[in-house]
Amino acid sequence: MTAVLGGCGLTGGSDDVTLKLVAAEYGDSAANSSQKYWDRLTDTYESNHSGVKIDVTVYSWNDVDRKVKELVAAGNPPDMAQIGSYADYAADNLLYQADDLLSISTQADFASQLATAGRVKDVQYGMPFAASTRLLFYNKTLFSKAGLTPPKSWKDLAADAAALKAEGVKYPYALPLGPEEAQAETMQWLLSGGGGYTDSFGTYGLDSPENVATFTWLKDELVDKGLTGPVAPGKLNRASAFSAFADGDVGMLNGHPSLMKMAQKQGVEYGMVRMPGHTGPSRYSMGVADWMTAFRHNGHAKQVGDFLDFVYSEENVLDFSREYDLLPVTNSASETMSAAGRDAALKPFLDELPQSETYPVGRTSWAEVAAAVKKNIGGAVAPGSTPASVLAGLESTATKADSGT
Repeated sequence: MTAVLGGCGLTGGSDDVTLKLVAAEYGDSAANSSQKYWDRLTDTYESNHSGVKIDVTVYSWNDVDRKVKELVAAGNPPDMAQIGSYADYAADNLLYQADDLLSISTQADFASQLATAGRVKDVQYGMPFAASTRLLFYNKTLFSKAGLTPPKSWKDLAADAAALKAEGVKYPYALPLGPEEAQAETMQWLLSGGGGYTDSFGTYGLDSPENVATFTWLKDELVDKGLTGPVAPGKLNRASAFSAFADGDVGMLNGHPSLMKMAQKQGVEYGMVRMPGHTGPSRYSMGVADWMTAFRHNGHAKQVGDFLDFVYSEENVLDFSREYDLLPVTNSASETMSAAGRDAALKPFLDELPQSETYPVGRTSWAEVAAAVKKNIGGAVAPGSTPASVLAGLESTATKADSGT
């Protein structure tokens, strides 16, 4: 019904339109490649919309943002790009506003915190496409052997890590602050300590008292006591930490839904709980969203909007989320998934979404700040370091990037 109704009045002109979409790869094999997902979706759409073709090119996450930048720089942007950020393009007035494209019902269906995260100066340019949250994973077998229960507070986590170390566990708590995804692990810990990358007014505050206290605790109570494993946190990447958990060598770590399949494949029994906070479970979880953007260059607002209304139908959002173990970005799909037995494994992550916090992606400075965090945050817990000085350096970088100096 969505496809049929969406086409009403679309192709009044005589010229055919081909919309170009650049998308990111979410699959881990040829069998579940994103290209196959998009091919199925566009075949269905095109069969109900004569005169409109959708040309989709999929790149890996290592390449997709760079490829889109190259196309934009060459003066040949795609009509749509499903990528990791949008603020720079919005600042250069290259993007359509969501209001220019989507039906009111589609816009209203976005999860509110994700829609807000897609705004620049209260105008939505980034349309959330996929989301995930983080939970603390723990190895049930290792915990049972050590006689432990899942931690609720930082004190519990440190005590559990010490007990796991005494049992010979290689990584009692895996702390991946390496350059691959250090900004994620960092944000989860900052939130658990009552801080974050920005303050309540949206201003960067990396060296806030809360953040300094969090990294001082991490260094003193976990890293310096040898509870984070044989690889220095600043050298440990997220992929390596996940692999170690799937191999049974990690007691605890922060993870997103893809870790479930990795652990199951290796026969690791795991549990999941909300990230511990200073005195009890953290109030907030970290949320991550990827973004759909639409470039103004080719001028196909009506056709792009109609296609995206189709993309964001409940059925299609559910299909994508289930295919790749991601969280739906719309309220309708979230409600269906929450009630469906087939999606029970994802429900703990889905429950975290309403109180999740996302990166400050609406700032053009965020890419530079994230790069600085990836490069330097491991030094905050390195031997002989002072967390406050490392965080102060990052705050200086953020302030300069935000002011354009």
